[in-house]
Amino acid sequence: MFVAVYWWRVHPGKEEQFRAAWRRGTDLIRERYGSYGSRLHRDADGRFVGYAEWPDEATWRAAFDQKMVYDDPETRAAFVDAIAEVPADADPIFTMTVTDDLLVRSTGSP
Repeated sequence: MFVAVYWWRVHPGKEEQFRAAWRRGTDLIRERYGSYGSRLHRDADGRFVGYAEWPDEATWRAAFDQKMVYDDPETRAAFVDAIAEVPADADPIFTMTVTDDLLVRSTGSP
């Protein structure tokens, strides 16, 4: 398994818009590119951090090279509109190969 970690700062008051667009975008990326999905976190400073899981680096790289474009311009526009800041190079802050996975998968709703 391969993971990519990203972060975003969101305009105040647009947190729910961002989260809704992130959820929809994650579903579309999973369907189109074969990701395993993602988790969204919020740190103490209010920054959102996404952790996306992929079957392998090649699958992630193919999606990343295509800018993970999906056929839902409204969702993409809502996502971009909510963002105030991203890393300077807009690349993930980390990409990693999973060596040991001890996470227990929840059976409940996300």
